[in-house]
Amino acid sequence: MDNHSNREKVIISVGGSLIVPNGSIATDFLNHLNNFIRHQLTLNPNLQFFLIIGGGMTARHYRDAGRDVLGHELTSEDLDWLGIHATRLNAHLVRTIFQDVAHPTIIENYSIIRKAQEPVVIAAGWKPGWSTDYCATLIGEDYGVRKIINLSNITQVFDKDPRKFPDAKPQTEMTWKNFRKMVGDTWDPGMNSPFDPIAAKKAEEMGAEVVVMSGDNFDNIQSYLNGEKFLGTVIN
Repeated sequence: MDNHSNREKVIISVGGSLIVPNGSIATDFLNHLNNFIRHQLTLNPNLQFFLIIGGGMTARHYRDAGRDVLGHELTSEDLDWLGIHATRLNAHLVRTIFQDVAHPTIIENYSIIRKAQEPVVIAAGWKPGWSTDYCATLIGEDYGVRKIINLSNITQVFDKDPRKFPDAKPQTEMTWKNFRKMVGDTWDPGMNSPFDPIAAKKAEEMGAEVVVMSGDNFDNIQSYLNGEKFLGTVIN
């Protein structure tokens, strides 16, 4: 049996809004992420982290630039490709941060199953039609992992959009049926959803559990990994 087969695998989908929240790179967050992952590996050298990296505001800036120059909306496919390349740029940055412990290349083609053995594996977007949330579910399928941590700039999922409905309530747990009823079945490039609709459909089919939580509170993430009480939303 290969050494990597015995590792305890942790899949984390890292929202691009945490890395590039407004056009500049959030080095404070990256420092915290770097320290957190390395601390976990010190505590348990048998761990293996898969970090799937989102695009953040980089993609939106390119989308807006293209629209301003052309004077019309870009196609959905072009918008997705801009987002995909933004995820790859961010992923390469994260890989350089972990270069001494990371797989030497980022995963960006999910039709090739590579059983990486390094403690940290970095992944990015693949092709149009979904976000990196879906890529996280594909890695879960390939490696037999049924729990995915989804880090973003929200602390919990609400039962409806809190920006539109003042009476929206945070949820500690949701079923995939209720979550998918809320987010729908259609992916739109740049859409703002706690977990993208295509990924949600895949996760439900896999019987996967996704935990949505804030990426700004690493003590809270530690509590979840320890099996302790934490702030977030479990979707299963």
